[in-house]
Amino acid sequence: MSDTELRQRLAARFREVNGDHPMSAADDAYVSEQFAELEAVCAGRGSGDAARRLMLEDLLPLPGYLRSDGAEMVPRDLFSLADEAGGVERLEAWFTGHWADPAEGKAEWAAYLSGQYVCLHSVSPATIRRKDRLTAAIAAVADEPGDPRGPWAERLHALVDELDRLEPAFCAYDRLRFGGPTSRDLFVDAMRARFPRPRAAA
Repeated sequence: MSDTELRQRLAARFREVNGDHPMSAADDAYVSEQFAELEAVCAGRGSGDAARRLMLEDLLPLPGYLRSDGAEMVPRDLFSLADEAGGVERLEAWFTGHWADPAEGKAEWAAYLSGQYVCLHSVSPATIRRKDRLTAAIAAVADEPGDPRGPWAERLHALVDELDRLEPAFCAYDRLRFGGPTSRDLFVDAMRARFPRPRAAA
């Protein structure tokens, strides 16, 4: 299969997963800052075509974004989990083994392969699980509001701050493909607006 055919197949798979939404100039700028072109990440590790084949074979995650010019944008640490697992062929078993429930591990593997874990600066089983725990904890604390100047507020803001450190800013394109607000919108920005820090409230 030619380079052009591989690119076309990968772009088609990407749109099957994410829908066909436009990327604005602001989206392109954000993605170029946060991610890297596939060919650049593959430098010294083989060709981009080899990585494209692995993506199409469900052995590596799809690109996080397709920029307006068609560039496949991926995390700079795209290969880090495969390296930690001991190779691409061992990655699935290593990855899913981080969940006690095999069904949950399989679901997270599918989500990882989709390339849609653009909600984390660095994607790994540990950060995925931590993000899930943080969003659940933030929702639980927010449902039982307490003294905005006491330990309750300190706990809430500590959770929100930790999630803030895990997550990038997202872009408008993300809200199109996810069909609504992002986890940052819901659990960081909205929480800070709803429960301002005491100094901000003053």
